[in-house]
Amino acid sequence: MTILLIDTCGATGSVAFAGTAGIVATATLPGRTASERLVPVIRDLAIRAGSTLQSLDAIAVVNGPGSFTGVRVGLAAAKGLCHALDLPLIAISRLAVLAHLADPPAGSRVQALIDAGRGEFYHGEYLNGTCVRESLLTRDQLLAVLSLEPAPIVIACEPAIAESLGALSKFGSGGEATPRFLPEPTAADALPLALRRVHQQDFDDPATLDANYLRRTDAEIFAKPIAATRPTAPGTPPR
Repeated sequence: MTILLIDTCGATGSVAFAGTAGIVATATLPGRTASERLVPVIRDLAIRAGSTLQSLDAIAVVNGPGSFTGVRVGLAAAKGLCHALDLPLIAISRLAVLAHLADPPAGSRVQALIDAGRGEFYHGEYLNGTCVRESLLTRDQLLAVLSLEPAPIVIACEPAIAESLGALSKFGSGGEATPRFLPEPTAADALPLALRRVHQQDFDDPATLDANYLRRTDAEIFAKPIAATRPTAPGTPPR
């Protein structure tokens, strides 16, 4: 089993080749270089892994949430390769990867958090590895959600989020939260979730798969409302 994993959702993109023994080779895409370098890096990585794109069995892509441009670039590349090579596609949530990295005790609910900017947070709730919900929340909405959760709560988050939310040790109606401060996930971190989907034969349709944005686009946010106009009589010039 050989899988190509792609994650270009964050500030730094990454690509990984995995074989039967696990991750074989990885590469990073510094800054905002994914759109220009992603495909060449994938080709070079295949050579380093001693493999070829034609030998792949599946492609897994982290399809958000995150940078709009990054999400689109990674998803478009994964779809294009799947179409060209006739491969199954697996889309994985970045929040799901974070939740998995928290390595929670059995029965724990994981609250995975990513900074969405503008004072908002991408939030995913997972129970035993299964997604309960994902949403975009303001700070107050997030604090309200966390305050209602029964113990035990495990929070998988970046340190910057902990700073913006303040102390995270007293949330939960039945006990204390246990913050887990994690670095930005990489493509390689998505491998366990990708393998689970492969074993379940749970694949996505490249033709219908969309990005997991969890938020409105800038065009929607900053769009000016269209003023209502009253009908005019035929021949009346516009104002």
